[in-house]
Amino acid sequence: MDAVSKWAQFVGRVALGLIFVISGVGKLAAWHGTVAYAASKAVPEILLVIATVLELVGGIGVVLGFKARWAAVALLVFLVPVTLVFHNFWFAPANEQQIQIVNFLKNLSIAGGALIVFAKGAGAFSIDAIGARARSDPLGAGAAR
Repeated sequence: MDAVSKWAQFVGRVALGLIFVISGVGKLAAWHGTVAYAASKAVPEILLVIATVLELVGGIGVVLGFKARWAAVALLVFLVPVTLVFHNFWFAPANEQQIQIVNFLKNLSIAGGALIVFAKGAGAFSIDAIGARARSDPLGAGAAR
C-alpha cells in the first residue's frame, strides 16, 4: 500500500469514527434531554443505553483502529435501527421530510464507510496493524537487523 493510501485510510477512518465519539459524548453530557427525545420516538432508556455504548465503543475502536472490523460492525448495528426510527422520512410531516431524507442518506453514507472499514480493516496506521506486526515478529528480530 502506498503512502497516500495509508494516510487516506487513516484520515478517513478517524473522520468516520469521530462523528460517533462526539455524538456519544454529547448524549452522555445531556442524558436527560437525550432520554426525553428518545422517549418521544418510543425508544426506552435501556435501548438508548445500548445504542450509546455501541456508538462510543464502535467510534473509539474505529478512530484508534483497535478491533476495527468489530468496531465497524458495532457502528452498523447502531446505525440501522437509529436510521429507521429517527430518520424515517416516509412518515415525516411534509415540512420535515427533506431534512429527514438528508439525514437518512447521511447515515446510509456513513454505513458505507463502516462497511469499507469492515471489509478492509483498520489500515497501516492503527493499533490493529501494530498488533499484527508484533505477532509476525514476536521477538522483535526485525528491529535487530
